[in-house]
Amino acid sequence: MSGIDQLAGSLRVRPGAPLPGALHSGRQDWAGRVGRGQSANALPGLLSGLFSLCGHAHRLCAQLAIHAAAPGSLVAPADVTQRLRRETAQEHVRRIGLDWPRLLAGPSGVDVTDAALASLQACPLLKAMPEHDPWPATLDWLQRECLQMPAGTWLRAWQACGADWLLDWSRRHTGWLPALLHRAREADTGPALDMGLALRLHADPGALRTLAAALALKDGFAMRPQWHGASAHTGPWARQNTPDDGLALSPWALLGSRLAELARLCLLGEAAHGGATWLGHGALQTGERQGLAWVEMARGLLVHQVEIDAAGDNAKVLACRVLAPTEWNFHPQGEVARRVAALDTRVPAPQLARQVGLLMAAFDPCVPFHIETEAVATREVQHA
Repeated sequence: MSGIDQLAGSLRVRPGAPLPGALHSGRQDWAGRVGRGQSANALPGLLSGLFSLCGHAHRLCAQLAIHAAAPGSLVAPADVTQRLRRETAQEHVRRIGLDWPRLLAGPSGVDVTDAALASLQACPLLKAMPEHDPWPATLDWLQRECLQMPAGTWLRAWQACGADWLLDWSRRHTGWLPALLHRAREADTGPALDMGLALRLHADPGALRTLAAALALKDGFAMRPQWHGASAHTGPWARQNTPDDGLALSPWALLGSRLAELARLCLLGEAAHGGATWLGHGALQTGERQGLAWVEMARGLLVHQVEIDAAGDNAKVLACRVLAPTEWNFHPQGEVARRVAALDTRVPAPQLARQVGLLMAAFDPCVPFHIETEAVATREVQHA
């Protein structure tokens, strides 16, 4: 691994190993270390660089948290809903076009990888300047290059039938994305997610204050979080507005949930179903010059908590705590760890590697991972 990779940390995956040894995260609390003592004005940019894969969301969340702690210390961010919509959709497009082919296609996936890259290069959302409206052209691209049908029709079928629709669609269409998802279906293992463990505490101000207290008072909570004594999971299936609660979501079906969110974000003139109204965000003051903010971003729920020494332009950061989706989903006792522990290591090595790849595509860590078993040669997959 490079020095940058070592700084970011990585995941060590051990299929079939008992918990907590099945999954180990090497991520460290760099935000808490480097944020303390910084000026409040500099913190959003610092965190954006530190968490480069999701830098836009970290910058925005830090701005919201500082403004909540002491409104005079930082100008409130503008156009929050539009920024979240645009940048989250961009992240979904990159992960679908770059990560999914590598993680899901298997050894015979060169054709899918080439087609995905060509499609990615044609996406208007990745080329448009911030001041331009990319959504009509992006919706057209999504329908033509990915869904091969109207996004609203695809989304209504998904909401009604979930994984059954995803399987039917992937069988009936011949584009690179249906073909990729159809191939990935055979790697699906384990039961559907327990949606009672979906992280939606951001809908309740009281729960947010409880979370703020845990972040401030429990040593190491940001790196090993639990909610009501359990390891929660987070992602596009756990939004405040999500209608997916009634769907049975296995890891493979979570790919459909991510694709559905991209469709919702691209929809035009349908405020009740998507667009700029889809993703939530919020902030509140949780103590004297202490603020907590949250945003729904591509990988799930992101939370920042800050404490500053005074209001005004010269404010300094006394404490900075970041709770990212990766720490929920890849907790050593969490959703992915339990599924890794349950994998059958007697299956052929390529099959086992694809099962792990599906889990990574479905839950989307923001760091590389490598597999350690006797059957599978150690490898490292770097997220683009």
